[in-house]
Amino acid sequence: MTAALVAGGVWWAQDDARSGALRPVAAPRQQAATPAAPAPGATGGAGPRAVRPPPVPTARPTPTAKPPPAPLGPSPAARLAIPAITIEAPVIGLGLDATGRLRSPPVDDPRLVGWYDGGPTPGEKGTAVAVGHRDTRTGAAVFLDLHSLKRGNTVRVTRLDGLTAVFTVDRVRTYGKEKFPDEEVYGSTGRPEL
Repeated sequence: MTAALVAGGVWWAQDDARSGALRPVAAPRQQAATPAAPAPGATGGAGPRAVRPPPVPTARPTPTAKPPPAPLGPSPAARLAIPAITIEAPVIGLGLDATGRLRSPPVDDPRLVGWYDGGPTPGEKGTAVAVGHRDTRTGAAVFLDLHSLKRGNTVRVTRLDGLTAVFTVDRVRTYGKEKFPDEEVYGSTGRPEL
């Protein structure tokens, strides 16, 4: 059985910006308390008295959103890592077979991840396709635990140009081969996806 990985929301590993960075907001200026004059006709009291000003809100940092980085240029994938499920695997390029279907990684090396080398490379605008086996006749394979991913987990693809595209898992879905939604999974969304 072959599994496909779907993740979106890419950022680059060499990008030193931190999402959710905090920017301080200037505190409002405080006004000094001024004595209030006694009301006309007021009796008693020993002259002017101080009036407490309304409380001044303290400055709180507000999150700032940094726009996503621009898509990367083309460069083949070399390694794929998914820390949440302890995957660190080499990536090989795959083409289509005579019927137009994406080839699978060789079953004699179940640790390999395949990347469709006729489409976008990881980090380019468009959907880069990564595939791998869940199991083979000899046992477990690289994507056995792919179903365990959760929204927010990351997938890191190191490219031959030395850059690492980091994707964030948007959702996890399981499809049977006979009802596989090609357009939903492989269709372009206008941003780099895996």
